[in-house]
Amino acid sequence: MIAAITLVGVTKAYADFALSDIDLELPVGQVMGLVGVNGAGKSTLFRILTGLIRPDAGQVVVCGHSLPDEQVAAKREIGYASDDMRLYKAKSLRWHMDLIKAAYTGWDEAYAGRLLQRFDLRPNQPLGGFSHGQRVKALLLLSLARHPRLLLLDEPTTGLDPLARDEVLQAIAEVLRDDERSVLFSSHNTRDVEQISDSIAFLHRGRLVAVQDKESFLDHWRRILCRGEWRDDIAALPEVATVRRNGSVIELKVRSFSETLLARLRQLGLIVNDVNRMDLEDIFITSIRPEGANGVV
Repeated sequence: MIAAITLVGVTKAYADFALSDIDLELPVGQVMGLVGVNGAGKSTLFRILTGLIRPDAGQVVVCGHSLPDEQVAAKREIGYASDDMRLYKAKSLRWHMDLIKAAYTGWDEAYAGRLLQRFDLRPNQPLGGFSHGQRVKALLLLSLARHPRLLLLDEPTTGLDPLARDEVLQAIAEVLRDDERSVLFSSHNTRDVEQISDSIAFLHRGRLVAVQDKESFLDHWRRILCRGEWRDDIAALPEVATVRRNGSVIELKVRSFSETLLARLRQLGLIVNDVNRMDLEDIFITSIRPEGANGVV
């Protein structure tokens, strides 16, 4: 089956930033969460996928279409919504809906009507009177109602109140009832990503730090509290990502937990007091620590 997105060795350099050697594949029918702090390169990656900018090197294939040569065909398959997109403030949502309907044959008027009700949007109100949350939901409606094969969402929940954020996430989940559709969803809010994603990609300073299915991230990472005398070879264990010391108490965050690892820690003279699962936010922060792997604090 053709992947929804395939990136091989993609690079884009600017004067003060570079997206470097990106290899990424999004299978059809899955949601991938792209997690990164502001300035990590998420928006640059989305602009490449939508054909707005060309990479300096590498291969970009979207829904089976090679970019930039086949970007017209690729754009027919893409629905895109971003926090910084702008609509015509003096025009109504209905005007925007009619514009998209005229441009795309896949527009579903009945589905658009259901989204109007779900999002509690007034179609005849000028968009200049919409709140931030209403504008985001309007953008999603305009993308979703034409049933794109690939939905690209760049920080769509930024600035939304909890109720609006939940409505947006539920609408995204509804898209996936059709297993031929795929979503790339970027955010610095790991809770949103963890809620709806099948797989996770961590982007930091223009590089992919880690890419894995969500359950593997959550299953493999652990926070281990130990007590004992410090030895340098504790930090040298390949599973250990970071170490924090406070007297005889040693906190380990490990990327590949196993009972065998616990046995090795005991062989090093440590008493294991507690083992806890880590949430996605803690995993992300640990993965991008400036100390790098095996950092000791």
